[in-house]
Amino acid sequence: MLVISLITSRITLQALGVDNYGIQNVVGGIVTMFSVISGSLSKSISRFITFELGHGDKDKLQRIFSTAINVQLLIGFIIILIGETIGVWFLNTQMNIPADRMTAANWVFQFAIWSFFIGLTQIPYTACIVGHEKMSVFAYFGIANSILHLIVVLLLYISPHDKLITLSALQFCVTLSMRIIQRLYCARKFEECHYTFIHDKKLTREMTGFAIWSFLTNTAWIFNTQGLNILINIFFGVELNAARGIASRTEGYIKKFTNDFTTALNPQITKTYAAGELDACHLLICRGAKFSFFLLFCLSLPFMFEAGRVLYLWLGIVPNHTITFFRLSIIATLITLLGQTGVTACMATGNIKWYTIIITSVGFLVFPLTWIAFKLGMPVESSYIIYIIIYALIDYIRLLIMKRLLNFPIAMYVRNVLIPVFKVTTIAIILPLVCYVLLETSVLKSFIVIVLSLLSASVTSYYIGLNGNEKLFVISKVNTLYHKYLKH
Repeated sequence: MLVISLITSRITLQALGVDNYGIQNVVGGIVTMFSVISGSLSKSISRFITFELGHGDKDKLQRIFSTAINVQLLIGFIIILIGETIGVWFLNTQMNIPADRMTAANWVFQFAIWSFFIGLTQIPYTACIVGHEKMSVFAYFGIANSILHLIVVLLLYISPHDKLITLSALQFCVTLSMRIIQRLYCARKFEECHYTFIHDKKLTREMTGFAIWSFLTNTAWIFNTQGLNILINIFFGVELNAARGIASRTEGYIKKFTNDFTTALNPQITKTYAAGELDACHLLICRGAKFSFFLLFCLSLPFMFEAGRVLYLWLGIVPNHTITFFRLSIIATLITLLGQTGVTACMATGNIKWYTIIITSVGFLVFPLTWIAFKLGMPVESSYIIYIIIYALIDYIRLLIMKRLLNFPIAMYVRNVLIPVFKVTTIAIILPLVCYVLLETSVLKSFIVIVLSLLSASVTSYYIGLNGNEKLFVISKVNTLYHKYLKH
C-alpha cells in the first residue's frame, strides 16, 4: 500500500499541477472538518461494539449495531445540510482560490461531501471488522482501495475533461464501490451486521453521550490540522497548501504502518479493560506506545535526513517549504504516537467527561496561538512548532488522567516507554548524522545515509529499546512470518 500510495501521489501532483493539488487539499480539508462529528461517533461505536464483544452478549451487540446505523444516518443528513449551506458559502466567499478554478473547486467540494456521507454510514461496519480482529480482511480492503485509486489517477492522463473534477468524480466512485463490498462482506460474516429498525432510547442516549464528549476532543484535532490548512491558505495562498498537503500525505503513508498496528491493538486494550484485567491493560498501553514509536522512527529516520532528495526523485515537483513541513510533521507525529494507546484506554472506561474537558481545553490552544503567530508575521513553520509543544504537554496531562481513571502507574510508563525512547532516539541518530554532515552531496551519500539510518534505528530499537520479553515476542513473530510466507 505504501508503494502504491507513493506512486499515486507522484502521478496526481504531476497530472494536476501545484495549484490544483493545493485546491484539492484545502477544499477537501473543509469537508474533513465535518469529520469531527464522524470521528466522535466512530470512537463511540467502536468502543461499544468492542466492549460488547468482550462480554459476548449477541443480542445487545445487534441492538448496538442497528442503533449506530440510525445515529449515523441522522448525523449524515445534518452534515449534508450544513455542508450545502455554510460550507458552500465559506468556499465561495472566504477561501483564497483563483477565480478561474472556483467552478472546479465547487465540484471537488460536492464529491468530497457526498463521499464523506458514504464513509460516515460505513463506520459501524468497519468497527465490526476491527472489533472481531479480522485484520487480514482490513488489510485486503486497504490494498484494494489503494490499487483502485492508482488506476483512477492513471486515467487522468487520457481524460479530455477538467482533471481536478475528473479526479474527484472517480474517487467518489471508488469510495462508493468499496463501501458496498465491505457491507456485503460484513452482512455475510457477522451476525450483528443485519440492520433492523430499533428505537432503544437508553442505548441511543448512552452512545450519543459518549460521542458528544469525544466530539469535543476531535473538534480540537480538526482545528489543529484542517483549521491550520485554512489559516495557511488565508495568510500564504494555495502553493503552501500544496506543500503542506504533500508533507502530510508523505507522513501519512509512512504512518500507515503504525496506524494499522494500533488499530489491531486497540480492541485488545478495550477487551482487557472490559474483563477487569488492568495489569494486562497497562502492559498493552506501554508496549503499544513503545512499539508504534519505534516502528515509525525506523521508517521515518532515513527520510528525515534525505527528505530533499527522496521528495525530488519521487515527485519531480516539490513546492517550497515541503521538506521542512515533512520533517516537522514527522516529529509531531512521533510525539502524538506516545499517547495514542492511552487515548484508547481512557475511551474504554466510558468515563471521559473530565478527560475530554481537560485535553480539549489544552488542545484548542494550537489554533489561536498559530493565528496570533501568523498575525505577528512569524514564518509558516511556526504552526508546527506550536503544535509539537502543545501536544507534548497533552501527553503529560493524559498520563495524570490515566492514573486516576485506570490506576495507571506513571513510573511504569516512564521506565518502560520514555526512557527507552529517549535512549534509542539519541543514539540512533549519531552515525547517520555524522555521515550526513561530513560527506559531500551525491547519490552515493544519500544511499549511505539512508541505509545507515535504517540500520541504526532498527538495531538500537531492538537491542536498547526492548526488554527480554519484548525481544522474544519480536523473534517469535518474525519466525512465524518466515515459516508462513518465505520458507516454501
